[in-house]
Amino acid sequence: MKIIPEIAANKDEMVAWRRDIHAHPELAYEEERTAGLVAERLEEWGLAVHRGLATTGVVGTLSTGNGPTVGLRADMDALPIQETNSFGHRSRHDGKMHACGHDGHTTMLLGAARYLAESQEFSGTIRFIFQPAEEAAGGAKVMMDDGLFELFPVDAVFGMHNWPGLAVGRFAMRPGPMMASLDCFDIVVEGLGAHGALPHQGVDPVHAAAQVITALQSIVSRNVDPLQAAVISVTKIHGGDAHNIIPGQVLLGGGIRCFDPKMRELLKSRVVEIVEGICSGLGARGTVTFVSGYPAVINGLDAVGLAAGVAADIVGVRNVDAESDPVLGSEDFAFMLEEKPGCYIFIGNGAGDGTCMIHNPGYDFNDDVVTLGATYWVRLAQSFLRDPIG
Repeated sequence: MKIIPEIAANKDEMVAWRRDIHAHPELAYEEERTAGLVAERLEEWGLAVHRGLATTGVVGTLSTGNGPTVGLRADMDALPIQETNSFGHRSRHDGKMHACGHDGHTTMLLGAARYLAESQEFSGTIRFIFQPAEEAAGGAKVMMDDGLFELFPVDAVFGMHNWPGLAVGRFAMRPGPMMASLDCFDIVVEGLGAHGALPHQGVDPVHAAAQVITALQSIVSRNVDPLQAAVISVTKIHGGDAHNIIPGQVLLGGGIRCFDPKMRELLKSRVVEIVEGICSGLGARGTVTFVSGYPAVINGLDAVGLAAGVAADIVGVRNVDAESDPVLGSEDFAFMLEEKPGCYIFIGNGAGDGTCMIHNPGYDFNDDVVTLGATYWVRLAQSFLRDPIG
């Protein structure tokens, strides 16, 4: 691997940053400590720093010479998970954990900012976008609503996520759909409470909810082309407090994921039709509320070509999968790609070495990746500014 020597020399310091952030996780829109550390370092290296987009977002700007402008984005927030690791940098906050590697993402982008600020080996403008609230809270959209691209224009924007199961030293990406859209829903099934021994005197929402859950699973199997990918998952159910009381209502929740915008609308409409129809047929009332939604992450062909070429120069073409399978997980970076050209890629976090998948209480970002990720960001920015994509 062709790690930039100056970045390699800073590895111990970068690892210390990463572990400090890991030990002090902050949830969506609460990233005050993390944002403060980011802003202070960027200012120390001479970048122009703006704080406060989407409450805790930070944008650092570095310019030299004339040329285009590129945006590089990292996320900063943690997850509401109780960490089970026992190492020294484990979370110090119960119920909060960097279980998705955003501590590593922040560190890699900081490492790139430091090198570029010190070397000045580029001509143009680089925006270092440190985003809050990626985890199901839509921080990217909120930053944009707060004027991200009006205040800090870019010609293209790029994102990166670590991926356990992909070996260190490997990259994966693809043109077109890279990650799925997500529409989270809440369902209220209203019935009529009754004694458990006298069900005929009420309307049982538990029974109706059970039928709804079963029927929702038929949408993908009977409405989606088998060659397309989609998933509908009911992930929560709440109803009733006693063994002998039929409750008055049951609450369900879950999510819809797919890659095609037309399919997205079909799936949403079918969920509503099934909930309302089944509940009505059983004498209950079903209401569906969509509480959040992300579009699919759609990578541009030219941007993927640029990213793949940069990665291949660092790790070798055999270690870059530029036609990887898409993932049904979701990412709010999709909002940025709706407005700007760019792409989103995966960087290997380790395969077969005991690393856990993301959102697992035993997960930890692989410190061997920090210098590789920082090098990728540097070379990507330099390449784009020399030869911007159309």
